[in-house]
Amino acid sequence: MSSAVFSTSAARSRHFIFDAESAPETGPDLRRPQSTVKNRQSTILSNVVPASQLEVRPAPQMVSSGIAALDALTGGLPRGCLTEICGPASSGRTTLLLAALAAATQRGEFCAVVDASDALNPQSVAYSDVELGRLLWVRCGENTLPKQNLPKEKKTFKSEQQYAEHSLEQLLHATDLLLESGGFGLIALDLGDLPPQTARRIPLTTWFRFRRAVEHTPTVLLSIERQSIAGSCSSLLLKLESHRIEPTNLPASVPVHTQLLTELKITAEIVRSRMERQPPCSEITFAGKTAWAG
Repeated sequence: MSSAVFSTSAARSRHFIFDAESAPETGPDLRRPQSTVKNRQSTILSNVVPASQLEVRPAPQMVSSGIAALDALTGGLPRGCLTEICGPASSGRTTLLLAALAAATQRGEFCAVVDASDALNPQSVAYSDVELGRLLWVRCGENTLPKQNLPKEKKTFKSEQQYAEHSLEQLLHATDLLLESGGFGLIALDLGDLPPQTARRIPLTTWFRFRRAVEHTPTVLLSIERQSIAGSCSSLLLKLESHRIEPTNLPASVPVHTQLLTELKITAEIVRSRMERQPPCSEITFAGKTAWAG
């Protein structure tokens, strides 16, 4: 077998021999990289755990939502998970939120509500037996500040859409701070009054970061929305819908054209659940009573 010697001006004193038989024994072994790769592959494969031997991930702890019918359906609200509550206006979103806050504060836990539109009514919160001393209300938007406390260089918004985007930015920043600080039994993000096109601008990476932040913690993370926007990052997705109640057995002294709302029939449907517990049904109906109805 012939051999060839090749030299260049850049390496005049070095010769490259292209002949495996005439190559010096101290030179590199071209077969060694293949054996190294095989050894590394075998090492990697030996560290791979078969699916049959994987540890079963423990089911999250469930806590009461404050509504017995909903607890019977879902088992409660999962700790360390993201739960989405979606539905149109007057569908019972606030009723469920206040019930969950009341149940959590009565358990001795601290709660936080990040309100994107400053829509929370303190009187309704007080009527719902929420312990106000254990509730942090984060009001987003510059219109929540008194006029004397407004900064000199106040931002001006050209449209409602621009203001909604500003409020959404504040909500996301406040949520990051709350999740980082810890110590809350329940954190609720109220996006219900934001335009759906604005709420959908939250990237899935943000929801994934929120989910990872509450994972392995006792925090219940709630997101109140018009439409589902967190995708596969939520462990439980409930859809709410209200039904009109016709007045019956009204006293004769009450004018026919007068109606007093005393309760609201609310239907809750499980759209997605990653819980191991399989409910006997996927839909229940419960009543939300007004404060003056007792």
